[in-house]
Amino acid sequence: MEKIPMTRKGHAALETELKHLKSVERPAIIQAIAEAREHGDLSENAEYHSAREKQSFIEGRIKELESVIGLAEVIDPASLSGAIKFGATVVVVDEDTDEKKSWQIVGEHEANIEKGLLNIRSPIARALIGKDVGDSVEVKTPGGEKYYEVVSIDYR
Repeated sequence: MEKIPMTRKGHAALETELKHLKSVERPAIIQAIAEAREHGDLSENAEYHSAREKQSFIEGRIKELESVIGLAEVIDPASLSGAIKFGATVVVVDEDTDEKKSWQIVGEHEANIEKGLLNIRSPIARALIGKDVGDSVEVKTPGGEKYYEVVSIDYR
């Protein structure tokens, strides 16, 4: 199996979610199923079916998290330097609009573009990998081509 690159922060977040699902959500849904069973006929019991569906989702998410955590390769960005690579926090300027953007390149399971966490497999991250401060980057996006200039690279 292929290792999954991940930052320490992303790994910790997944472990926290897994612990919460196992220690809080799973027992709560088991209790909800038991209570729904007490209401009688299960074939027409919406509470029971809803609880079973939620249980299925929780168990699936637990298995997914266990698999991802088991394959995780935790990379500490602070130990890195140089050109852009996994874990780098990159500030770029859109060459058309002069708008500054900041992203940290992270693994796909911790990516969240609204929080500035860019999936390493995204077109923007792939275009940035290997670039250095002052380099111009062409990114092919669904909305057309975008051009960025790398302003800074930080590995904290």
